[in-house]
Parts: sequence; C-alpha cells; structure tokens
Amino acid sequence: MNAADARIAVAFGGPSPEHDVSILTGLQAVRELAGRGRDVTALYWSKTGSWHRVPADLEAEDFVQGLPRSAEPLRLAVGEDGGFTASGGRLGRARPLAVDVVLVACHGAPGEDGTLQGALDLAGIAYTGPDVAGAALGMDKLAFAGVAAAAGLPVLPRRLLLPGTTAVGFDGPYIVKPRFGGSSIGIDVVADLGTAVARLAANPHLRRGAVLEPYRTDLFDLNVAVRTWPEPAVSAVERPLRTAAGGEILGYLDKYVGGQGMASAPRELPANLDAAVTERVRSLAGAVAELCGVRGVARVDFLCDGGAVWVNEINTVPGSLARYLWVDPPVAFGDLLDAMVAEALARPTGRHSATGADGTVLRGAGTIAAKLA
Repeated sequence: MNAADARIAVAFGGPSPEHDVSILTGLQAVRELAGRGRDVTALYWSKTGSWHRVPADLEAEDFVQGLPRSAEPLRLAVGEDGGFTASGGRLGRARPLAVDVVLVACHGAPGEDGTLQGALDLAGIAYTGPDVAGAALGMDKLAFAGVAAAAGLPVLPRRLLLPGTTAVGFDGPYIVKPRFGGSSIGIDVVADLGTAVARLAANPHLRRGAVLEPYRTDLFDLNVAVRTWPEPAVSAVERPLRTAAGGEILGYLDKYVGGQGMASAPRELPANLDAAVTERVRSLAGAVAELCGVRGVARVDFLCDGGAVWVNEINTVPGSLARYLWVDPPVAFGDLLDAMVAEALARPTGRHSATGADGTVLRGAGTIAAKLA
C-alpha cells in the first residue's frame, strides 16, 4: 500500500504527565496530514485512559477542560478482529474504524514505554515509532545507559537510587531523575546523597524508580534527530537554551511552554560548535539509532563540555516529532510524516505466532496430578 493512500489515525494524549504536550504534537500532525489531503482520523486518548475520535480541526484550547464536546467514544480491542470500534448504539453493532496505520504521537508512559505498542500489536494494527522492545528500552533510563555503556558509547555514571542507598561511586552534587520518565518532569538537582534519598519519598514522579547522575555545571545539552527510513539520516545538531528560573538543567518549562511544544522552545540551531564536536554528535546519534532499532523519528540527547560528548538518553516519540530539527538536511514536516507512515507499512513490528506449538509436548505430558506429585 502506498503511504499516500493509507487510512491514518493519529493517536495523542494518554494517561501521562506529558498528556498536554502530546496533544500539541498530535494536532500538528493531524493538521499537516489533512492539509496534504491524507485520509486522517484524530484519536484522542484521555487522561483516564478512554479513547475518542475527535474532529481534525480542533485547537489546543478545546482540550483544556478535558474531553471535547464533539468527542465520540471508541474502544480498542485486541485479537483476530481487533482494532478501534465505535458504538453502534443500543441496538446496533459496533462499527470498526477503518485504519491502516496509527501514527503514535503519545509522549511518556504508557504511550511511549511499549504499553500502547503492545496493544496495537495484539490488535494487528501497524504503527509508527518504536516497537515494544525499543519503546521500553528508551523509557528506562537505567537500562538505556547500561546498554549504551556495554556497546562502548560514552555515558556519564548512572546509578539506581533506592531508599537504602549509601554510596554510588561518585561525589555530588547530583541529578535525581525518574527512571521511567519521558521528559524533564520530576528531575531534581541536590547537593548530597542524603538529600537525594529523601527526594524518593517527597517526589511523586520517583515512585516507580529513580536514577542518580553527577551534576556538572560545565556541561550543556545537545540534541539531534535520527531516522532510518527511507535511509539512515541524522538532522542538524541543536543546542537548546535554558531560560526558566533557576536554570540548573534544561527543564520542562524550557522545552514545552512556548505554544507549539518543542517546536517553539528557545534554541541554537544549528548549534555553534567545533566541526569535530558536531561530527562526533552525529556519529554517536547514528550508533544509538542502530543500537536501539529506531523506527519513525527519534531524538537523541547528549551532554557536552565543548569538547567531549556523552550520550544522555533517547526520546523515541519526541515532542513535535522533532520536525523542527530537520533543517540540514531540510525535510518538510509532511514528508517526515509520510515517511513514518510508509515505514510502518513496510516494516511492521513483530506479529505473534503459535508456530511450533503443535501439541507434541501436551500429548506426552501425562497427567497434571503426576507432575505435582
């Protein structure tokens, strides 16, 4: 199937702290696809986890009070006849929503950690962005750092922080991060290990787990977008600027509070860097893309002191789908979306199969009572 003929559903929102930013990304994608004459449906995932079809021309303000008035309830079912369905009323049958591919614009868990991806796999629906394994790896800061280090990529020390932690192998000050957070939400800078441990009980974003890293005032952030379809490509290198009060780190306000999500955040693009540093960042970004099996468009974040570069993390469903980074080489937003849809159709994620389960083991198993004896 040609991407231009595909029936596309853009999924956005979800029960995540990044719900609002996801709405911005989703609405941008819906508007761009509709403007290109694509067959597009807007799928809103509410904060409580319910699915709804909403008009493609809604604005961000339509979601401020919660569910828009024009929202139509949907259900996502898994199985042989799985997919999105609309209620047929009291006497009518559920009506399936005609969808060939879901363009995932959900930031943060569960839209970015593999949960949604697994549901779509079980429903037999093609989708953009990471598969289950890639999504889970990208969302787990501890696992990602371990995999990157094992592959020989440069990373700063990153340790699991637990209530009983008494030593981590490096001195403070420290950055405390949610282990499974998808953005800068919940990040704290603390002076010592005792304070870091105390934040576990005080910061609700750390309840599922936390990691600890050294905080260095000499480091600044660099970001780059990567994709592997239709061929491997790396965007221009961005240096995001810290403007929020107390800007010790690049925070949530710096990134997203500007009207268009990440697309309107302050930045230096392309970053004013030594040519060798730029090439090092781009090379490392390509290595991360290979390591993590990138699908769709991802953003790889780095830390730099002006010379040395360290891999920080990967954002597998970045804000605004990283459209703003594709200035060198230039890629139009619509072309970026079309490529994501084409990849989803041509490179489907894993399909579950019972091949090999032919009953041989069951026939020779004997009785369960015998196995329990």
